[in-house]
Amino acid sequence: MIPPSPRRVPHMITQLERVRHDDYAWMKDENWQKVLRDPSLLRTDIAEALREENTYTEECLSGMASARETLLKEMIGRIPPAEDSVPWPDGAWLYFSRFAKDAQHPVYLRRPRQGGDEQMLLDVDALAKSHAYFALAGTCHSDDHRVFVYAADTQGSEVYRLHSLDLETGAAFAPDVESASGSFIISPDSAWLFWIYRDDHGRPSRVYRRPLAGGEDVLVFDEPDSGFFLSLSVTASRQWILIERGDHDTNETLLIPANDPTQPPRSASPLVRGERYTLTHWNDRFIILTNAEGAIDFQFKQAPDTAPSRENWSDFLPHTPGRFLLGAAASRTHLAWAERVNGNIEIHVVAENATGDIRTQTRTIGMEEEAFDLTLLGFLEYDAAVLRYIYESPTTPAHWYDLDMVSGEQVLQKIREIPSGHDPALYETHRIFATASDGAEVPVTILKRRDTPCDGTAPLLLYGYGSYGISMDSGFSTSIFSLVDRGWVYAVAHIRGGSEKGWDWFLKGRGKHKPNSFTDFVTCARSLVQLGYGQEGRIVAHGGSAGGLLMGAVVNLAPELFAGIAAQVPFVDVLNTMSDDTLPLTPPEWPEWGNPLEDRDAYDLIASYSPYDNIRAVPYPPVLAMGGLSDPRVTYWEPAKWIAKLREVASGGPFLCRINMDAGHGGSSGRFKRLEEVAYVYGFALWAMAQRPLA
Repeated sequence: MIPPSPRRVPHMITQLERVRHDDYAWMKDENWQKVLRDPSLLRTDIAEALREENTYTEECLSGMASARETLLKEMIGRIPPAEDSVPWPDGAWLYFSRFAKDAQHPVYLRRPRQGGDEQMLLDVDALAKSHAYFALAGTCHSDDHRVFVYAADTQGSEVYRLHSLDLETGAAFAPDVESASGSFIISPDSAWLFWIYRDDHGRPSRVYRRPLAGGEDVLVFDEPDSGFFLSLSVTASRQWILIERGDHDTNETLLIPANDPTQPPRSASPLVRGERYTLTHWNDRFIILTNAEGAIDFQFKQAPDTAPSRENWSDFLPHTPGRFLLGAAASRTHLAWAERVNGNIEIHVVAENATGDIRTQTRTIGMEEEAFDLTLLGFLEYDAAVLRYIYESPTTPAHWYDLDMVSGEQVLQKIREIPSGHDPALYETHRIFATASDGAEVPVTILKRRDTPCDGTAPLLLYGYGSYGISMDSGFSTSIFSLVDRGWVYAVAHIRGGSEKGWDWFLKGRGKHKPNSFTDFVTCARSLVQLGYGQEGRIVAHGGSAGGLLMGAVVNLAPELFAGIAAQVPFVDVLNTMSDDTLPLTPPEWPEWGNPLEDRDAYDLIASYSPYDNIRAVPYPPVLAMGGLSDPRVTYWEPAKWIAKLREVASGGPFLCRINMDAGHGGSSGRFKRLEEVAYVYGFALWAMAQRPLA
């Protein structure tokens, strides 16, 4: 099969007295903003090039079609055909969602708390049937339980339309809100809808307020910094509306009293560059999660809710290096928070009347496993101290628990059902540490069957991400068992750039330290080989988004290690993207990568690792790059350009590009439909490994 050969159009870019050439720049549609909102507007020559890529990829992997179908059936078989969420109480009602048998999308429902008939709030599956793509960003009901609002995206562009439903009649309660982000709230007095406008660049730029029943929009806040994100929330106490603005380094919270929601917002504490703080309202005070005063792994401060600025902060829970504080939840009588310690999560709870050394008075929730995950969902109601959390591990499906902090009673509400069957005793999880060249100990979580030999003969799938301080926690995946049950070893490299070992682990893998992420991953791969979990040349590496950048960087560094590279929505054209300040995420992400428009050092560093700019004329393993046409985060032209240049410069391969013409960053919508892309990746992994027999 002859691969596509996209035309080369000489294009020279001069920037900060540096020159680079980008012969595939033409793949970026000059009207990309309009294409995100209406993919049918894509320039004809680009659309034809993408279709040629898709056809070639299908031809190359056509022999795996049957295997993909088998993989997909297995994955679907591990998901209950029908399933209810655990209900969440609110006032006189219990709110929950349900997947009807074989439905792609849920139905949202409620039922009276004291018993009675269910009421359907929204049938998402019915709405989705008329769209190739349909996703909700969130839902919200008013405190008077009369109105239900949801945010829908029908392109994958993450530009949402807000719909309001009258729960008494089922009809529209108010006109739709256009060009919104997915963050919105209804004021606790049930009178106002607060929402965030997405501008033509796809950025959340202004907060508006309009009467919930419809009417004129009033500007609440106009974000002056194009590098800041915006979000909206209401405290669990229902006393404050919060507007949070900030980037990965810095943030500020603006407060609006819920009993007077038309007041202009005021800063809780003025913005300080390089400092972050998050507020949890607890009775008459705010508990403040912050990295101020050099608290790298964060600390808790407290302040009166009438005077929450920095000069009024006092100690609540001091900073402890190595105990990374993640966030808090409040009820009237108790405060709970999560901490990451040695890559695992602990939950701590303290009573409202605690004084002195808070840590000595907490109840701790943890598990005796090498690798596990706990998710703090919060207290069910502010006036009832029942804490809900989820426990899972790579071998153990999710368990939902409710813990009554007054009586001490713990109730298991639900265990994730695996209809096709799952025996945890057949599998084992290990946590090893790979030693980087600078002495850093990089955690690696391993899942395999107990009967899979550890002698280097097993195929290995190694996953990584390593950006933005996002942790790859050790949860349960129903999909990965389709490889593990075929004798594969599955490993996750918790490289620097994530926060698995605290916030400093993130700081040591961003900006000028970004190359640590890439060398850590290679170190993990080699350590796994040394320990018998795989063999050089028989590792498939997998990552997406910023993890796709990781894939591009590591295959440039050590192509000989890998049998294949699976990169989903890969951020591989880093230098060009970070130099285009019209793109949605470029200004907000300069703190992460550096600003190559103004900083020569940042330019040179990015140029040294940007995958698109560092392809070598040596043999590469097969590469699969998957993108989405409507993706506002990693635009479709990044994987398309990368694959074109791989074919031009490198040998080996094949180099495959697959663009989903009906989706964005998250791939296909629907709980079963999205598994088709997972099956595609795993099918590619099986195919790539078959090309590399054991040495």
